[in-house]
Parts: sequence; structure tokens; C-alpha cells
Amino acid sequence: MLSAADNVRLTQTGPGTPMGRTFRKYWMPALLSRELPNPDCPPVRLKLLGEDFVAFRDTLGKVGIVEPRCPHRGANLFFGRNEACGLRCIYHGWKFDRHGNCVDIPNATPEVAARLMPRASIEALTVEECGDIVWAHFGDSPPPLPDFEYLSVPPEQRFVSKKLQQCNWAQAVEGGLDTAHFSYLHAGIYKGEKASLLDAGKRPTAKGENEPPNQARLRWLIEDGAPRFTVLDHDAGLLLCAARTADFEQTYWRMTQYLLPNHSLTPGNFPEDTSLMNTWVPYDDESCWIFCYAWHPDREISDLARERYLKGNGLFAEVDDKFIPVRRRENDYLVDRDMQQSVNYTGIGNISEQDQAVADSQGVIADRTQELLVQTDLGITRFRATILNACEAVECGNQPKGASNPAAYRVRSGDYVSQPTESLADVVTERFGDRCGQNIVYP
Repeated sequence: MLSAADNVRLTQTGPGTPMGRTFRKYWMPALLSRELPNPDCPPVRLKLLGEDFVAFRDTLGKVGIVEPRCPHRGANLFFGRNEACGLRCIYHGWKFDRHGNCVDIPNATPEVAARLMPRASIEALTVEECGDIVWAHFGDSPPPLPDFEYLSVPPEQRFVSKKLQQCNWAQAVEGGLDTAHFSYLHAGIYKGEKASLLDAGKRPTAKGENEPPNQARLRWLIEDGAPRFTVLDHDAGLLLCAARTADFEQTYWRMTQYLLPNHSLTPGNFPEDTSLMNTWVPYDDESCWIFCYAWHPDREISDLARERYLKGNGLFAEVDDKFIPVRRRENDYLVDRDMQQSVNYTGIGNISEQDQAVADSQGVIADRTQELLVQTDLGITRFRATILNACEAVECGNQPKGASNPAAYRVRSGDYVSQPTESLADVVTERFGDRCGQNIVYP
């Protein structure tokens, strides 16, 4: 459990807060590129870490993220005209470029305007557009973007989207890092008993020596609900290694990457499978946007897979045209009690929405002073310690872990089936090669 003071420290990311100052040392996904589809298209409102902004794509196709208040009389620039490489306030015509510079004051004499324009600049975030995402940084001279693998693949080999989560960022991250819950939250049901997802509501599939690992692992998740965790440190975060008993004295490993401050590469994939990642970006202290990524280093994401992601599949939720999940707090996630008795453990459709429901159910900000933790929560406690240590580094005037080391983010996550003689170091090396994390530390 955490103290009340540490819980506040962990969860508050607004301006001037310790965690807010820490987050502002890192690049953040701000919005999807497709939310600003064309040059001079309508601007969009944006809230990031509790601060309001307006985002727009200028005539040259470059994106700006600027504060919404016109310094003249305070009109909101969301209503501005996006024209000729700038956003022009509709009230008196003051105009601002994507860097926040005031470039025109038409209701003053040229002499007055020339004196006033330098004082009339507005806050603008540093922006990079890469991987179908508009990334933002609060610093003036930030390091390059983190070297995520998904950013390096061609567009046809990736798919990105986002969804709203109606709770604080930290408990949503903890849900993503907690691979132990797969044995329950994402289980199927057959004749009133937990079953593999493949067996949800129907006769269990055959098992044995010829059962492929990508099918058997769903059964191993159900048969061993208490994975043994080992957590390894590296230069961008943590590798969370969860071991379950498999067949024939083997061990099934699900290995998750936590990357500072708010990214996770999910397990559940063998080398031939599509890789998945989430980023939890605080909207305010009571909600966050979850950016979701799927990619494959060697092949295209098929049209069928893209269609499934759009309709809600795996970590991608079924969302409306504003990226609000169809299943959400206000409608109890469309829980179906009949389905809960006969098809899946929760009665809620799709893995993403199941995660969303339990995270939201903890309250908009979870009270971590009342927890009773066990060994399967080791990854959660290490996440908290890691991000709070980063926060402490910033408070001492230092750079937090990973913030100035983009290369440390070129890592992978995933699954592996090991033999009894293999050590954890053997497992990690065999599964990831040199993409487990820079300077990884084994206990």
C-alpha cells in the first residue's frame, strides 16, 4: 500500500505538481494525426496534463499546439480561423503561428503592432508528428522522440487509435501491467467453470502434445492463477516477468515492459504475432486518454485485422467518432449477467472494456492506503517505486530515468515457453536478444 501523501504524489499531474513536473520532462502522445486530417482544417480542443490547448494543422501541413486564450481580450482560439499558416482570433483578428508567435495585430497601427507582437506570444508546445501520432513536449529543446519500434515500421505495418478511460492515469497503467488478472478477468466460462478464452461457452478444445503453444497458453492462464513474478530494471523502465506452470515441466512466461513514465508493451504475443503497446496520457486527474498501438516488424497489418481493431478487439475498444468507448461507466459497460454465467467471467464484451470496467470501479482516483497486496502485485509495487523515484529525481533538479535516452525505448515484450534447465537470463536473451532493455539488471 501507499501512504496518502504518496498516493497524491503518484496521481496528480497538473501544473506545478511533482508528478506533473516529471511528466513534462517526457514526450507525450497528444492526439492522432487523423484528428487533424488536412492543412487548414478546423482546430481541435485538447487537454493535456490538466492544461487546455488548441491544436491545428497549418497551411504547410505542420501541427501546432498552443494555449487557447488570445492575449488581447481572452477570446478562445478554438473558434479561430485556420488560415495562411496561422490561427486568427475571430474577435479582432490577432493571428498566431504554430510556434505561438503573434504575427499580425490588424486593429493597431503598424508601429504599435510591431512593439506589441513580441509581448503577445502565447504558449506553444514542442511538436513532432511520427507514427500517425502528434507528439508534444513541454520543453523548448527536448531530446529526440523515444525510439519505439512501432515508429520505425512502414504505415501499412501498424495501426493506432485511442480511447477515453474514466479514471486516473496511474490505476489504468496498473491494470495494464497486472498480467495476473488474465487468469480471471479475461477468462471464459464453460458449464459454470473458468475456461480458456477459446472455450468460452462451448466444449473445451483438445489438449495434449500436439496442441500449439499459442492455443495452450490460454489454457495455462486458467490452470495457474498465481504466476511467480520477477522484475528486472533497465534504463527506460522495467521488464515484468510472470512465470506460470505449463505442460511437460515447462514454464510459460508472459513478459511485460513498463517504460517511463506511462507506456507499456503488452505480453500475449510470440515472435510471429503482432506486437501491442499502450500509452496512458492524463487528460486531468480523473480521466486519461489511452493511445493503443499494434504493429508487426515484418508484415502488413491486414485489412481484416484493422476492421477488427476498429470494431473493438483486444486492447482496442469499440469507440464512437470522438473515441469515447461504447461500453463505459454511464451504462455499466453493457454488462450481460446471462453471458457472465455461460460465456465469460465478467459478462462484459472485449478485453479492453473488461480492463476499463475494473479500473473505473476503483473510483476516479484509487485509494491505495487501503490495499492488501500479495506476490502477484510485485510488478505494481515496482512500477510505483520507479515512477516515484523519477519524480524525486526531478525534484532534486535531475533528469528522470529514460527522459534523455531515446534508444533505451527500443525494447520488446512477449511470451516464451522455457525448459526446466533454462534460467531467466536464458529466457530473456532467447526471446528478445538485445531488445530486453539497455543495462538490464538481474536479481
